[in-house]
Amino acid sequence: MAADYEKLASDWEGHAVGLIAEVDCTAAGKPLCDANGVKGFPSLRYGDPSDLQEYKGGRSYDALSSFAKDNLKPVCSIKNIDLCDDAKKAEIVAFQGMSSADLDAKIAESETKIADAEKAFDEGLQGLQSTYEKLNGDKDAKVAEVKASGLGLMKAVLAAM
Repeated sequence: MAADYEKLASDWEGHAVGLIAEVDCTAAGKPLCDANGVKGFPSLRYGDPSDLQEYKGGRSYDALSSFAKDNLKPVCSIKNIDLCDDAKKAEIVAFQGMSSADLDAKIAESETKIADAEKAFDEGLQGLQSTYEKLNGDKDAKVAEVKASGLGLMKAVLAAM
């Protein structure tokens, strides 16, 4: 994927609207990666820099290039409010009418909801892991019990007949 990504970045170099760039999430780019929920590598993001979305498409040059041509263009945002539909404009206006403290509180509330969802997922996953380990242990014990009860000898006797 690295060669395809580098070719795409070269194609878009100096573009007036789109930017194809890479960020080292283990060094100076770590705060940017943390702010955008990057947890694994490589992770591809697109969209408004203040609201990047996860790219889930193909990783070949053709897939990336096609996606970039279709999606890396001016989009509804604070800077391009004229591209927004009425509902999104109203939402932006409502947020702009809030104080910094109120926005901070609303953002914190939303981030708490995300953290709670991730915590519930992790706890559920741990429960599944524990169930898997118990089931696997029970299966292994049963298989060992059956084998110890003479299964191998029965097969050997049958084969000798």
